[in-house]
Amino acid sequence: MRLFLRKFPITPNHVGYLYRKNRLNEKLEPGIYRFFDPLGHLSVISLPTTNRLQTVTNQEVLTKDNVALRFSYIIEYRISDSDKFITRFSVDDSFSSTFEAEQLLHSLTQVYLRELIAGIQSEQLNEKRQELLAAVPESLQAELKEYGLEIVRLMLRDITFPKMIQDLFARQLESKVRAKTDLDNARTAVATARTLKNATELMKDDDSIRFFQLLDAITKIAEKGKHTFVVGDLQAGGLISKK
Repeated sequence: MRLFLRKFPITPNHVGYLYRKNRLNEKLEPGIYRFFDPLGHLSVISLPTTNRLQTVTNQEVLTKDNVALRFSYIIEYRISDSDKFITRFSVDDSFSSTFEAEQLLHSLTQVYLRELIAGIQSEQLNEKRQELLAAVPESLQAELKEYGLEIVRLMLRDITFPKMIQDLFARQLESKVRAKTDLDNARTAVATARTLKNATELMKDDDSIRFFQLLDAITKIAEKGKHTFVVGDLQAGGLISKK
């Protein structure tokens, strides 16, 4: 009897479906199962219940201003309803059903992203790349729900513009940086001039400041040689310097 026992392991984070004569017989949770199968009529399909990643590369599209580009993106998805999933895809083996599911995801998300990018100007596309896939549209989720699938998130991996367009963007960025630098320098010059003007107005009628200026002048004169200074009435010009 042991010769006719077949072992079917269902690994963690998977769910199994037991088929007898190609008819669904039982749903299996993770574990190791042994069934009496002398005629080899049993088969098991195992489906993952954790999130999976799919990368879609080199998709071509025209932007709103007719600039051709290539983009790549990543789909994080999961089988949200394995019972519905198993009825909508081929179940020859686990690989074939997953492959068909990813083909569907590829097609539906490709159409959605093409339409999205085609409505945006090329110069705005790079600035808005984080906003493009901030949320998965409800219409797309509803369509995938019929297949037992759910997109957890979409991630734009890269956008590649033609070389000529890249050079134009680089020159445009350089012009913006230069203009910003010139503006900052102009603002600094204006602020400096305003400060000097205020300082001049402040010093014009201030005796204390004039006194410190006088001391500074005396110090500079004294550095050039031996001098004798007689300080009298400063208002009357009583400062006399003798060498």
